[in-house]
Amino acid sequence: MRVAESKIVTRDRLRELLAEHRRRGQKIVLANGCFDTLHVGHTRYLEGARREGDILVVAVNSDSSVCALKGPGRPVLPETARAALVGALRSVDYVVLFSEPNVKSLLEDLRPDVHAKGTDYTTDTVPSVRHLPGSGYA
Repeated sequence: MRVAESKIVTRDRLRELLAEHRRRGQKIVLANGCFDTLHVGHTRYLEGARREGDILVVAVNSDSSVCALKGPGRPVLPETARAALVGALRSVDYVVLFSEPNVKSLLEDLRPDVHAKGTDYTTDTVPSVRHLPGSGYA
């Protein structure tokens, strides 16, 4: 089993790793979120996302983007701690931090086969999904 911190990679390194997984014919799933106070709903969401493919990448919002989304006083935990906690989950293969206001550019950059979101989201509330022909939505 890999150590949580070894799962945390830069976007450039992640592109290289995903290219190798694609060469092997593996299906890539991307999930994303703040994970500011990791709870059982998050673990269920990520376990469900993992079932959608072979490799699960989790994009974690940076501190600045969490503050912009959630308001003053957030995040509760710094981005390095949140990334390490997510990386500690068995279902997660890679963790990448992102600071954009939404995940659209990361989706365009990484081109996962599936973009997984929790049950509190729909295709209407995740508009970036519609802009990626060929991408699945879980």
